Amino acid sequence: MAHTGIFATLLQVQYKAGSGASATASAEAFVNSFLTEAESYINSKCRFNFSDVYDTLNADTKGILQEAASCIAGNYIIQYDMSGFSSRIEAEDMINVNRDRYMAAIQLLGDKKVTDFIREVA
Repeated sequence: MAHTGIFATLLQVQYKAGSGASATASAEAFVNSFLTEAESYINSKCRFNFSDVYDTLNADTKGILQEAASCIAGNYIIQYDMSGFSSRIEAEDMINVNRDRYMAAIQLLGDKKVTDFIREVA
């Protein structure tokens, strides 16, 4: 199976899930599914289809989208099976960090000035 994510790579998602992540949930098929959901959610939340114009976006915008999508998908991996982490608290801390980074990225993408900048480039 080939990687089908648009915003983030398989490795970027696996990094966000951490070393205690489930091998099953970190596999390409699972990550592809998680990224499809994450990318659709980001597009809907921002009311702009970044997927359709991704290749035309500048590197900064792509970086924000990579962070947002990999954080969401990384959290899906962690939630799938927390048994590989040293404690449930460690897994929950990772989820919280990913959530905070995702929220910051979405806030940037939702900012009118940033959105105007993105759309001018796209």
